[in-house]
Parts: sequence; structure tokens; C-alpha cells
Amino acid sequence: MHEMGIALEIIKIAVDSIPANLKNPKVERINLKVGKLAAVVPDSLKFCFEVASKDTALEGSLLHIEEIPVTARCINCGNSWTAIKPVFICEKCDSGQVDLLSGRELDIVSIEVEEGA
Repeated sequence: MHEMGIALEIIKIAVDSIPANLKNPKVERINLKVGKLAAVVPDSLKFCFEVASKDTALEGSLLHIEEIPVTARCINCGNSWTAIKPVFICEKCDSGQVDLLSGRELDIVSIEVEEGA
């Protein structure tokens, strides 16, 4: 399950990004963008994150995942569309020459940190 490796990397990035001057910091929420083609199962990632974040500043924090659809653009005619099926053929001209505009993301958008007591 590669979601555990992803969860561990998210935790490392989040912990490393906490400002050193905060006393007893607590990460409240981590916001992610995950593309449909990123081969990540959101529920598995959330489970792995919950397990791996135990006894860290991230324990109990919310992992919010925004799933990004696959969008493509035809190189020949410029038509753009959201791909629902795993077939990347232009809906307008039937060309198979397409660029993927989104759907492969795995990005940390923001980390919300609160200073503790």
C-alpha cells in the first residue's frame, strides 16, 4: 500500500513546515489536491495518515482531500473536456493526440497550524 509512504511524506513536510517559534503547535488541517490518475485511494490515505500521525503534532488533524478530475485538451482541434472514461480520444474530432491538463496532481495546498497553550 503506497498510501502509507505518501502519508509519511505528508507528515514529514507538515512537521518541517511548522514555524520554530510556535509553542506546542497543533496542525488542525492539511489540504490536499489529488488527481484521479494519481493512483491514490483517498480513504486509504486518510487511514494511513491517521495511523502514522499518532504521537506527532499532526495527531487528530483533518486530512482534507479535494479530488481533481481528469481534464484533457485535443492537440489537433483545441477542444477541452473532462474525461470520465479511461479513453483519451477527443469528443469533437476523434483524435487520440491529447494533452492531460489535470488529474495527476498530488499537492499539499495548505497546512493550518494553531499555537497551543
